[in-house]
Amino acid sequence: MLCLLILLRMPRTKLVFVTSHPIHDSIIDYYLHLLPGIPSKHARRRLTLLSCYDASPIPLSRKILARPRILETIRSAIDDPSSAHMSCYNSTNLERTLALRLGVPLYACDPELISFGSKSNSREIFRSAGVKTPDGIENVRDEEDLVNALTLLKQRNPSLKRAVVKLNEGFSGEGNALFDYDIHDAEFSKRHLMKRIRGELPNRIHFEAAGETWEEYIVKFKEMGGIVECWIDAEEKRSPSFQCRIDPLGEVEVLSTHDQVLGGPNGQIYLGCSFPADEVYRLEIQEAGLKIARNLKQKGVLNIFGVDFISVKSGDGWKHYALEINLRKGGTTFPYLALQFLTDGHYDPETGLFRLINGEPRFYYASDNFHKARYKGLVPDDLIDMMVYNQLHFDGASQQGVVFHLMGALSEFGKFGVTCIGENPERAREFYTATMAALDRQTNL
Repeated sequence: MLCLLILLRMPRTKLVFVTSHPIHDSIIDYYLHLLPGIPSKHARRRLTLLSCYDASPIPLSRKILARPRILETIRSAIDDPSSAHMSCYNSTNLERTLALRLGVPLYACDPELISFGSKSNSREIFRSAGVKTPDGIENVRDEEDLVNALTLLKQRNPSLKRAVVKLNEGFSGEGNALFDYDIHDAEFSKRHLMKRIRGELPNRIHFEAAGETWEEYIVKFKEMGGIVECWIDAEEKRSPSFQCRIDPLGEVEVLSTHDQVLGGPNGQIYLGCSFPADEVYRLEIQEAGLKIARNLKQKGVLNIFGVDFISVKSGDGWKHYALEINLRKGGTTFPYLALQFLTDGHYDPETGLFRLINGEPRFYYASDNFHKARYKGLVPDDLIDMMVYNQLHFDGASQQGVVFHLMGALSEFGKFGVTCIGENPERAREFYTATMAALDRQTNL
C-alpha cells in the first residue's frame, strides 16, 4: 500500500501511514522522489509514519487498538476528521472498530457485506446478474457435502475429468484444489460413485498451496465451507479480471481490465498481470463486470473490488465465465493506482485503454512475485542502485519505466514486486525482462 504515498503529490494532502514495524528510510525516499513537481522535503513534512514495533502475526488493527498512545497520535495528526478517511487492504470488524475509535469514515466495504465476496455468494450474484459461471455447487459445508457435490457434478457432466474445490475465503488461489475423476466413474450408479469418491477423495485431490495436506485442508473446509465447480478444459484459455470502484455517492467507475499471470501446480495462483486485457475481449469483460458491479451496488458495497474470469476460445470469439468476487484491494489494484497517481491519466471505458493527458496510451506488466533465493540479503538500496545504473527507473518526462513495490520483503524472502510501464505492451515487457536480467547480473557473484 506504499503506492498511496504518491497521493502526496497533492500539495495540501496529509497522510498518516501505520505499520507493524518501521519502514526503511530508503523505501520512503524512493516513493517521495517519484512525486512529479513536488519537492520531497515538502511531501515528507506532510507524511506521518507510525510503527507498533511489533512483528507478531496478529492483525495490525488489533495492535493499534491495543496501544492508546498510537491511537492518540493518529488523532492528533488529523487536522479535520470531516475531510479524512481510513484506507486498508481488507476490511474486517477490527478495521471498522478502529475507524470508529478514530472518528473517521472507513473507505472500504462494510464488514457486514464482505460475505458477498465468498466463493458461494459470488456464484449466486453471478446468476442474479445474468453472467455465466461454470457449472457447480455452492454452500458445501463438510466432507460429506463434498462427496455429494463431486458425485452430483459428475452425474450432470459425465465427460467431466476434473473438478475444482475452493474454500469460501481462499486467497490468491491458494485455497483451491483439483479433484481427478477416474475415466470409468461415469459408469457407476450414484450410490457406488459416492462410495468410490468417499474412499479415494484424500488421494485424488491435489492442492495448489505448497505443503497443504488433506487433514489440514478438510479442517479449513469445515470452518469456512466452499464450492465445487467444473474444471474448464480448453486448448486456449485466459484468466482476465475486471476492477471497479463504487464511490460513497454510489457512482460506478471502471478502473481496469487485466490478463492475469497464474502459476502453481495447476495454474490457479496469482503471480502478476498485464494491463489492459487483450483487445479482442476486454470490452466484453468490462460489460460482464459492470453487470456484477450494479448488483453489488444495490447491496450497498463500497470502494474497490475485482472480479476474476476464465475465458476460453470458442470459434471466432471467446466465452467468459465469472469465477469469484474479491471485495478488497488485490494484486491488480496497486499497479493500476501507481500508474494513475504517477501520470494523472485516466481509463477510457470506450476503448479499455489508459490514456495520458495528451491522449497517448500506457500499458504495464506487473508482478508481485519477482522471487529468487539468491535475492535474499539484498536491501532496498541495492535494488534502487541497480535500477538507476541500468536506467530502468520510472521517468516522469517520458512517463515510462519501472516502479518497485514490496521492497521490504527483499532481504528476508528474496522477493519484491514490479510495475513496468510502457508506451505499448512490448515495451512494458522489455522493462520487465531488463529488470530481471539486471538483478541476475547483480547477484551472479
